[in-house]
Amino acid sequence: MNLIKLDATASTNTYLRDLCNTCVLDNFTVVVAENQFAGKGQRGSQWSSEVGNNLTFSVFVKDFLPSAAFVFDLNILVVLSIYQALKNNFNLTFNIKWPNDILAENKKIGGILIENMLKADGSVQSIIGVGLNVNQQNFEFLPQGSSLAKLCGEKVDKNAVLEFILEEMKQHLSVFSTEKMITYWQNYRLALFRKDMVSAFEDTAGNRFSGIIRSVTELGMLQVELDDQELKEFGLKEIKLLY
Repeated sequence: MNLIKLDATASTNTYLRDLCNTCVLDNFTVVVAENQFAGKGQRGSQWSSEVGNNLTFSVFVKDFLPSAAFVFDLNILVVLSIYQALKNNFNLTFNIKWPNDILAENKKIGGILIENMLKADGSVQSIIGVGLNVNQQNFEFLPQGSSLAKLCGEKVDKNAVLEFILEEMKQHLSVFSTEKMITYWQNYRLALFRKDMVSAFEDTAGNRFSGIIRSVTELGMLQVELDDQELKEFGLKEIKLLY
């Protein structure tokens, strides 16, 4: 594993993508930064992190996805790797908030942004960006946010956290097969935050409604049962879970 450590960068995803465009990278090259001052999140949002207190890193993956049709399978493997690594090492209740946020005790502690690049030969290269709140204590403007240290009541060794997450991720990615994905999908759906519970949602027009999360399709669409028992599918940019 090639590990590149930076004091500061705008975005580890951007740094890794630029590096990928200028040289041939080894599979599973990792870039980690103490200070990521322009990190990206889902829906074009920014990922804000206190300098030196949290983990912000990106992983380069190639020769993994057989085609672009399997991009959400990669999402499943990555988020389950982080979810399982944290469950194995911390006595907290963890969940996955669709599509790939990590929650601990119903508080958001981590997010993932995967950028896929389709090459001319049809192969797919991916950059997996991860932000994880480890030792941050101040969440004054993020009432739904927290960190491992805040929830555990003690400081956490973030280098150890990085190590066991990367080991778990590498292990799962190395055994990928379409047959094994059946089990991964089952585990992902079981870990879904507020699955089979009445929840509040908001659409892109600001309309709020209630529904029950039933599942996630293989294309990453969220299946929500509405009040009239209709099962409707939503994409990432079409709906927001309010909690």
